[in-house]
Amino acid sequence: MKKNNLPAWKLFVTGFGLGYSPFAPGTMGAIGALVPALLLGHYTRFPVLMLTALALICTIAGAIGCTKVEAEWGKDPPRVVIDEFVGMWISLIAVPKGWLPLITGFGLFRFFDITKVLGIRKCESLRGGWGVMADDILAGIYTNLLLQVIFRLIPGTLIF
Repeated sequence: MKKNNLPAWKLFVTGFGLGYSPFAPGTMGAIGALVPALLLGHYTRFPVLMLTALALICTIAGAIGCTKVEAEWGKDPPRVVIDEFVGMWISLIAVPKGWLPLITGFGLFRFFDITKVLGIRKCESLRGGWGVMADDILAGIYTNLLLQVIFRLIPGTLIF
């Protein structure tokens, strides 16, 4: 007899329930992603490595999980927020610590994720869970690049 592991995948892809929020589930997922990012940033010895590893592992697991729930929930349902978690984490990799970079990163990531500019929308055409994950990955990359420019290259913006 085959064991049904779909409830575990549903728990994972909904960001442990944050995706069920009746108000802005994607935003709730991005906010929820800040908690592990902050914990890794403050309590681990190699925060950049740890956040990168977490994003990579959750990207692969997220693509698998999104593919599994797609048959029941349809393509890219709003309650799936693991993609927001991963995108937010990518946004913050190697970004200076501080509230200003964190809040700026959150705002930029949500902007790119919602507007889907600069080719982000094209990523959604990928098959299965990869289409769900890819647009947020690209939004996270764009956000990270902008944060690097803002907080490392423009004098006077680095705040700890």
